[in-house]
Parts: sequence; C-alpha cells; structure tokens
Amino acid sequence: MLSAARIVLVRHGQSTYNAEARLQGQADPPLSDAGRLEAERLRAFLPPFDAVITSDLRRASETAALLGYPDAERDPRFREIDLGEWAGRLIADFDEGEAAWRGGSLNPPGGETWAMFVARVGGTVDELVEAGRTRLVVCHGGVVRAALSHITGADPRGIAGPANTSVTVFRIGARARLETYAWTPAVSAT
Repeated sequence: MLSAARIVLVRHGQSTYNAEARLQGQADPPLSDAGRLEAERLRAFLPPFDAVITSDLRRASETAALLGYPDAERDPRFREIDLGEWAGRLIADFDEGEAAWRGGSLNPPGGETWAMFVARVGGTVDELVEAGRTRLVVCHGGVVRAALSHITGADPRGIAGPANTSVTVFRIGARARLETYAWTPAVSAT
C-alpha cells in the first residue's frame, strides 16, 4: 500500500467510442480490445488497494475489474460529463477550444455545463479528502481534469486530457495536492 493517504485516479481503458474518435459523455460503450489490454498492462504497476471506487459506466467498471477489482464500489458521481445530445458525435465536429468537455463555454443541449460538472466531481473529491484514506478511483478523462481543476485551481482549458489507463495521484494532507498527472507505463515495442 502507498505510504501516505492519496487519491489515485485511473482513467478507463480505450472504449469503442474512443477508438472511433466519438464523444462519450455518459453514453455507455464497452472497452475495445486495446482498452482491455491497456488495463491488463497497468495492473502490474499498481499497488494493492483496500478501498476502490469506480464510475458506474461500463468502460470504467470493466477497467476496474481488469485491474483486479470486480467488486469495486460503483458511484455515479464519478461519471463523465453529461454531453446530452452530443454523445456519440465525432469529436472532429467541434471546435476543441470551446466545447464543454474541455471546460469551454459551448454547452451541450440536454447536458451538463462545465461548472455543474466540476461542482459534482469536486464535491465528491472533497469527501474523499476529508476521509483521509488512500483510494483508487477508476473514472473518466473529464473527471480527472475536473478534479485537477478543483484541487489546484488550474484553468481546465490548459489541462491536456489524460491518456487512457493513465494514473493521476493527489496526496491528501491539510489540503490535497497533485503528485502525478497522467502517468502511463512504458510499453516495449516487442
């Protein structure tokens, strides 16, 4: 186990929508074959965790299971931003600098604003910080960016999206602080 209390966020493995460059939001596509392999590779690099939470969306819970936690607590507050009518559309259809999933001002019809999303994720992260225990949370790229923005105050438009199955670590103390952002294991070219 890690020596100090931490929140360890792992973005899910590649989904079928990721492979097609489609927006997901709260749509529920499964992992792709590549995503399952990514999760299996990452498992060897993670220490064991006593407390594991996952988004209730399939791509996150499948990743948690492949990391060795099929019975992880499912928490819908760790879902990706709700993209309403945009879910399933190609990412190329949008100006990346303005879209809600990047913290911009353009919001999806029937979905969540970035401010609503950060309030949801931030409140949930605050609960984990107050608990002061090390937790593994398997979630989504937007959740990782929203947590980072909430904890550090960083402008979300300046935060690169984390890669699939990347690891972000916050140390818990008088206040949480970022230790690692979007780390992925090196993959040998064999």
